[in-house]
Amino acid sequence: MPSDAVLYQAAALCLTYPDDDFVVRLPLLREAAPQLREFTDHAAVTPLCELAEHYVRVFGLGHRHGLYLSRWSNGCIGRRGGSLVRFEDVYREHGLEFSGEELPDFLPAVLECAARTGSTELLTEHRDALEGLRSRLTVFGTPYASVLDAVCATLPTG
Repeated sequence: MPSDAVLYQAAALCLTYPDDDFVVRLPLLREAAPQLREFTDHAAVTPLCELAEHYVRVFGLGHRHGLYLSRWSNGCIGRRGGSLVRFEDVYREHGLEFSGEELPDFLPAVLECAARTGSTELLTEHRDALEGLRSRLTVFGTPYASVLDAVCATLPTG
């Protein structure tokens, strides 16, 4: 198992809509992925209803912090088709079948793929998108920026 696998899995959980399961997992996430402590410490002292409200405010439709990686490079869904197929192809190459409710370029799904397979191929291919998202989240002033900081820190530069 790659050394960053736990971080990627924990980051995937931190970047999904917070629910009761997230609250139950939070102590484990805090211990397993110390790189995410800024976010997990915030989440630990914030009521679930506020976490959920903040998540929607940050990542909801129409906001400039989308978690769909191909959207950053391809824009509207009509031009994203080929990119979405690429994500599904990579999942299949690693023995995974994408069956989520989200599109295959949804960052938590990509992070989970990296955690399960050890391949950072999709993350590296979309490094610019991750950096753009990280930058916007930082400017927005959300604790979610620290999750992207941790993920980006694991990827090769240049």
